[in-house]
Amino acid sequence: MPRPRIALAAATASVAAAAFAVLGPVPGALADDGPAVAFTIGDPRITESSGLAASHLHKGVYWTHNDSGDGPYIYAVDSATGKTVATVTMRGIDARDVEAISLGPDGDIYVGDIGDNLGGTWPHVWIYRFAEPKQLRDTTADVVRYTVQYQGGPRNAEALMVHPKTGRVYIASKNQDGGNLYAGPKTLSTHGVNIFRPIAEVPWVTDGSFSPDGTRLVLRGYFWATGWRWSGDAPQKIGSLDVPMQRQGESVAFTPDGRALMYGTEGKDSDVWRAPLSGAELPDSVAAEPTGSATTGRSGGQGSASSAGADAAKGGSSGHSATVLGFAVLAAIFAAATGLRRILRRRRD
Repeated sequence: MPRPRIALAAATASVAAAAFAVLGPVPGALADDGPAVAFTIGDPRITESSGLAASHLHKGVYWTHNDSGDGPYIYAVDSATGKTVATVTMRGIDARDVEAISLGPDGDIYVGDIGDNLGGTWPHVWIYRFAEPKQLRDTTADVVRYTVQYQGGPRNAEALMVHPKTGRVYIASKNQDGGNLYAGPKTLSTHGVNIFRPIAEVPWVTDGSFSPDGTRLVLRGYFWATGWRWSGDAPQKIGSLDVPMQRQGESVAFTPDGRALMYGTEGKDSDVWRAPLSGAELPDSVAAEPTGSATTGRSGGQGSASSAGADAAKGGSSGHSATVLGFAVLAAIFAAATGLRRILRRRRD
């Protein structure tokens, strides 16, 4: 019999998929500069894209990977075509449940083998690190492996973020009743265990990303995203962000210019959406730029920083109605999930 946490997570994801099938992508604010599909991942091997990170070396390229069961593979996808342009095999790694990917200020790629589908029972998890390849071709990389434990006991997690200035690694846990944002040691060690300590409470998180200048953090779940102003290890919540309706929203990444977010989802031929940021959502370095310095375009992370609220106004009543309908369905989804959780608790008790 499935464990209660597994049953709840599976039920929630199933209902989400059903809602997506009925509604499709909710238009919300799909005006000229609003959220839109940037590219579609066309690689038949990538059916559970669970993490997303913009390349530091190759313009318009995003790194991604599958969820558990795929193996030690990382894929470079060209956002102009949606095609895989390189596959990296991590040498000597028996991946258990890879859930996140991020790039550090040193140019290295960090891969989080941090998932725990048994509801937080693994005694430890791992982070793998290797240099981003300078050439886009299939290759095998030697990796550095770090062993991780959480203060307070095991956790299920799907979000790993490396701060682009300090290089410190953070993990956000994924718990139905709320989780935590954990900070790792200032420098990870290959000797012994790296203890990650909680610094803030966060909701159910499936991925996260720091802005290129390190002044903003975005955390997302299946149907929501929240922006945080980053100041040391005391993040300050800014507010909710526009999120497209996706089959199973699993990933988020800032574009290289910091002006927009890229949202990914699991599924075959999955779409990656681009959503522009505005106002306080924008990183400090972008907000300080002279007016009119933004460029437009769909792929490669370039785009307008116009307000999502203004886009909604342009979209008219039909876009607003779709948004209301979408959130009504989401409310029903979470109500059903909450009821299921209570039933499972009563059975467990």
